[in-house]
Amino acid sequence: MIHHVSIPARDPMAVARVLAELIGGRAYRFPGPLPGAAMAVSGDRYGTMIEIYPDNVVMTPGDADGPVAYRVDAESRRHLGFHALLSVPHDRATIERIGGAAGWRTKFFSRAAPGLPPVFHVVELWVENRFLLEVVPADMIDVYETYMQIARMDALDLALNP
Repeated sequence: MIHHVSIPARDPMAVARVLAELIGGRAYRFPGPLPGAAMAVSGDRYGTMIEIYPDNVVMTPGDADGPVAYRVDAESRRHLGFHALLSVPHDRATIERIGGAAGWRTKFFSRAAPGLPPVFHVVELWVENRFLLEVVPADMIDVYETYMQIARMDALDLALNP
């Protein structure tokens, strides 16, 4: 199951508003180190969400052992401003084994808004070492699904003005 994806847009706020309406949810500013980004949150039990990044933003593997990094890169398409979060029927060790066997960067990280404690955990699996899939074992996805709800997003005071 895909829980969230990110897409590029020229006007992320406008796109978030339209997508939120389409999925019956709400649009929010994206919390964290990515100015100008937005998200459409469905509020369904799965935490379905679409992140919308400025068109010139790409995601790259973090430096050394660090997590994903956001960079402005209008020219290069070595990395893409795309990712998806997938829950899978495997445990963490199996996910790491599969990614490692493919020769892809595969590392476990916690996710949280800056300055807040970790909320959920993912295994960053970099497909062809080019774009990111956040992979979550089935026994860990409940935390994400509980967190990514409209009431919790409203409490973060990130809602876009109508």
